[in-house]
Amino acid sequence: MNKLIAVVGMAGSGKSIATDYLQNNGWTKIYFGGAVYDRMRKEGIEITPESQKEYRENLRKQYGMGAVAEILKFDIENAYKENNTVLDGLYSWDEYLILKEKFPNLKLICIVCDKAIRYERVGKRIDRPFNHDEIIIRDVSEIENLAKGGPIGYADYYIFNNGNLEEYEKRLIEILNTIEETEGEK
Repeated sequence: MNKLIAVVGMAGSGKSIATDYLQNNGWTKIYFGGAVYDRMRKEGIEITPESQKEYRENLRKQYGMGAVAEILKFDIENAYKENNTVLDGLYSWDEYLILKEKFPNLKLICIVCDKAIRYERVGKRIDRPFNHDEIIIRDVSEIENLAKGGPIGYADYYIFNNGNLEEYEKRLIEILNTIEETEGEK
């Protein structure tokens, strides 16, 4: 049976390390932000941190907190039927509940690191950098307006990422092996 994993965590924690690793090892990656970006482009909206935040929040106000999961549900289902699949960008508790109901084998891997390190990483990004005040606003907004804390707090597995890539990948492989063993027992 194919595996379905969602990688969760706050901005700058290092989620893309895990999703890129899995994608480079043959997994299909579905990027939740991509669904938002696609809709924004179709509507002719310039993609900026502010416009993305506003669009994402309006989308959820209009269609509920699980809007992005609903938008991507069929893409996820098709990918999961064909291959191991990793979800990048599952944010809200409602998104998690929608997907967990449809895909009971969904596992959450949360990437965590010290806040100061996250803020430094986000400030150095080439795409979508944030200054210190902007990342604080984003963090608070994601927690208060997107219910991002639920999937982080309820994750099945955690990777601590303060910068040691070797330890990060070792832990990721350990988690994947545990999932494989657990699924094999069913």
